Amino acid sequence: MADINEKTDATAPAAAPVETSSAPAPVTNAAPSPAVPSEKAPIAAESEKPAVAAAPAEKKKGRYDKSEEKEVKQEHALVDMSTIELKAEDLYDKDKVDLEQIVLEDVWALLQAKEEGLTDAEAERRVGIFGPNKLEHKEQSALLQFLSFMWNPLSWVMEGAALVAIVLSNGQGMPPDWEDFIGIVLLLFINSTIGFVEERNAGNAVKALMDSLAPKAKARRDGAWKEIESSGLVPGDVVSFKIGDVVPADCRLYDSVNVSIDQAALTGESLPQSKKVGDQCFSGSICKQGEAEAVVIGTGPNTFFGRAATLVGQDDDSAGHLQKILAKIGTFCLISIGIFVLAEIFVLYAGFRFQYRRGLNNILVLLIGGIPIAMPTVLSVTLAVGAQQLAKYKAIVTRITAIEELAGVTILCSDKTGTLTTNKLTIDKSTVKTYADADAERVCLEAAYASRTENQDAIDSCITGSIGDVSLARKGIKVLDFKPFNPVDKRTEVTYLEEDTGVMKRVTKGMTGIIIELCTRGKTEAVENQLEADVEEFARRGLRALAVANETVTSNDKEGSGDGFQLLGLLAIYDPPREDTKQTIDDALSLGVKVKMATGDQLAIAKETGRRLGLGDHMYPAKVLKDGPAPGGKHMSVDEMILDADGFAGVFPEHKYEIVKRLQGLGHLVAMTGDGANDAPALSRANVGIAVEGATDAARGAADIVLTEPGLSTIVHAIRQSRVIFQRMRNYSIYACAVTIRIVLCFAIMAFAFKFDFPPFMVLVIALLNDGTIMTLSLDRVLPSMTPDSWDLGEIFTYAIAYGIYLSLCTIALFLVIVRTTFFEDKFGVTPYKDHNAYGLHMIIYLEVAQISQALIFVTRSHSWFFMERPSVALFGAFCLAQLISSIIAAYGDWGFSQVSGISGGWIGIVWIWNIVWFPVLDGIKFGTRALINAYNARRAKRPQSIKHQEDENGVPLTRTTSRAASMYSNRTTFLSRSLGVCLVASAWATSECTSRTTSSSASAHIKLQALAQSCRASKSEVSESQSFDPFGKASFTLIRSECVDAVYSHPSIASFRKSSSDVLHNDSNDLMV
Repeated sequence: MADINEKTDATAPAAAPVETSSAPAPVTNAAPSPAVPSEKAPIAAESEKPAVAAAPAEKKKGRYDKSEEKEVKQEHALVDMSTIELKAEDLYDKDKVDLEQIVLEDVWALLQAKEEGLTDAEAERRVGIFGPNKLEHKEQSALLQFLSFMWNPLSWVMEGAALVAIVLSNGQGMPPDWEDFIGIVLLLFINSTIGFVEERNAGNAVKALMDSLAPKAKARRDGAWKEIESSGLVPGDVVSFKIGDVVPADCRLYDSVNVSIDQAALTGESLPQSKKVGDQCFSGSICKQGEAEAVVIGTGPNTFFGRAATLVGQDDDSAGHLQKILAKIGTFCLISIGIFVLAEIFVLYAGFRFQYRRGLNNILVLLIGGIPIAMPTVLSVTLAVGAQQLAKYKAIVTRITAIEELAGVTILCSDKTGTLTTNKLTIDKSTVKTYADADAERVCLEAAYASRTENQDAIDSCITGSIGDVSLARKGIKVLDFKPFNPVDKRTEVTYLEEDTGVMKRVTKGMTGIIIELCTRGKTEAVENQLEADVEEFARRGLRALAVANETVTSNDKEGSGDGFQLLGLLAIYDPPREDTKQTIDDALSLGVKVKMATGDQLAIAKETGRRLGLGDHMYPAKVLKDGPAPGGKHMSVDEMILDADGFAGVFPEHKYEIVKRLQGLGHLVAMTGDGANDAPALSRANVGIAVEGATDAARGAADIVLTEPGLSTIVHAIRQSRVIFQRMRNYSIYACAVTIRIVLCFAIMAFAFKFDFPPFMVLVIALLNDGTIMTLSLDRVLPSMTPDSWDLGEIFTYAIAYGIYLSLCTIALFLVIVRTTFFEDKFGVTPYKDHNAYGLHMIIYLEVAQISQALIFVTRSHSWFFMERPSVALFGAFCLAQLISSIIAAYGDWGFSQVSGISGGWIGIVWIWNIVWFPVLDGIKFGTRALINAYNARRAKRPQSIKHQEDENGVPLTRTTSRAASMYSNRTTFLSRSLGVCLVASAWATSECTSRTTSSSASAHIKLQALAQSCRASKSEVSESQSFDPFGKASFTLIRSECVDAVYSHPSIASFRKSSSDVLHNDSNDLMV
């Protein structure tokens, strides 16, 4: 919705009034209005629109010329109305008839309706003809949603394995492998069911929240007024609305009283429009003044914004970026499996001459154990649970994969009014300019006299609010005559009688130029010069000016003339920032997200708001997006200017679209807020479209996230929570890939080296227990990244290979100690297993693989030592339960069909001890792998030719992004955070030193540390490209050691700090920040 000011050249200090039309421009065939300001703003409802510091009249008299309202001529239908049937094909065919332009009596006739309204039965019949009054939304059937979990490349391999077990294994006088077939099908079914249930529950929760936002309408049914859901309205319904109500459908007024409609979010008209009988009101517009009764002429897709929404490209990216990532991870797993399957076919059959069924069982082990069959389910469940968690932060996710993209957002383009500001006009008495010996209190009180106390618009409300109690606006006076605002005079006027003195007075308030023209008393050159200076000051500060004047009515006739108006004062009206906005912007910056303002307001207002919020005042008028930067300026291109800008003013929806498009072209993931129907293209184009609180249905339909609470803090909370969700997905991805490598490498090597035949059924048991444990990862307690997240598949695969190789060596080492030595028999007195394929040995290997594979998740989920980051109760409980079940199976699992037998408690204890000894080394592998990755990335980042490859690898371009660390080093706390942490620790120590030691050298060291901390903040984008946390303190902290800590070391009095600072450098970043 538009701001209360008319659109002007954003560089102009004064605003000229814009003449308004009494009826909207005709709507052409379903074409949405171009260029619409969607900035939701407090509207003055055609009230006395205070220009942004309009200059005094004699300086610019031409700006205040009065003109009559334009009339839109309405005509009778030019066709035989008997040929028009009551159906959408006829009523909305503008070649036949235009319900928006014909006279009302023809509208009643065509819609077969009367002022008494429809009956409930007739309304229900018409719902069947025209459909509900809402945008169509196709819901996926439950069956297809369930089957989708079985229709992906990973499931295809498992389904192929099931066919192998039931069809190809039938030979050599042996029956089909029913056990493995049933186990595979059961595993597929369980995973699909869990994913389906969780996703369905999340969808139902979101749907319930969206339904709770369903608007209501007051309609006349069966001759009586009733409140019904707006979705139940049909053409021919009679509706009523008043100030503050949302127009529920496209309609024509047949009875109205001083009606003003804000339809900026739909048609682009920057000011509320005065409406009279016969005029059209659009669905989704807001009544800002008066009350009216109207007949509905269009509902649902046949409304103005319904037609606009159908023209918005429905680029459903639900199978987009995340699906591409899953496909790449799946490809990695399939290639890994394929290599070893081919190797087994060649070695086992051609080399070892294995029998057909024996070799097939070994291949099934790789197929079943190597496929991370639960990956689609785990990620879907994680996103579904995440969507429910985001709903607690008043953010409803309409496209579930938007959560993953929200975690990677680097730039947030936010509208101003209602998001950064309160959307409630305010008068700051300290800014009131007074004349004629009046004080600020008196000016505000006189202005309140000239304001409505009931059925108020935004201007009247803020003025009466400035005096504390609206009742004071009528206390001690008797109102004799009140003239409300009208588009011609552009002011209000009240004539009242002072009850104490009996003196009759008159007060007027309105646009500065209009009021100063009325003034005849005390209008000196000094007053005019002072007024002009005050107006210019307001203009520079982006404040809206409203002038107040009064006179005494000497004739004691309320219609009589007075002694002449005298200027009392100038009110500064502005929309104040929300209390939490400044802190929220700081929080966003700390998360690596740059906030840019996109407002329909003038440039001066945008700059003033930016300064108050600490957002910056590098604001530019939207026209530069087309015209380009000024010649000789500091920017060489539009792209460079957009990156540098803190925001844009005078923004229309097509400007929002252009800003998003260009930022994406520069490699950023962009979130965009909007509230109007014409914001839909920009919301669809953005990586994450966010419909703010109070947005139209069209904006909600195009958005990925719908906010139910105003303010920027809701968005920042959602970003932080989305990063938690992303970390859970990343942790699982590393785990799943590592288990794949571990299974195929371990059992392939053991088959090649020892002709070891592990039973396929036991791999199914391992997979089932692992999946049950990992499902709780969606509730895990993890720390969000301090930079925007992105998928670094090279990093994920490197960790997986390192973990997989180590776990394979762990299992092979246990196997060799058992079959080649007598160590365990001698030390623990357990039964020896020297046969490579003894059933008991199969069970020992099963228990070892099951236990340490499940424990791996505690390593992949943490960024420091595994015991430093406490898991969720659900995850830890599921792990303990799985370990208990694994041990029970090992003890009592005498399953001859699966070639295993139970083992003694001694062997179970040995396996537990073995895994406990080998497990902590995984952390060392994690740190070592991270150091190698960081060193490689640091070298790679210096090669420009590698950027394009990184784009293809990650699915996110990195070129010229200000958050390259976010894209290159996801899921880690930034190097900047650690640098600042050490700076703050050192600064705190230096402060205490300065207190106890008054030497100039200590003070100098303290100042130097503060300067270094400020330098780190100022050069965030450069510092953030440095390496991530290195537990061994080598490559990762080169910069901080050379610039920050060396500054601390440089003075002898700080030598004692060296030990503690070194300890800090080696601590985990999370502990440091705590």
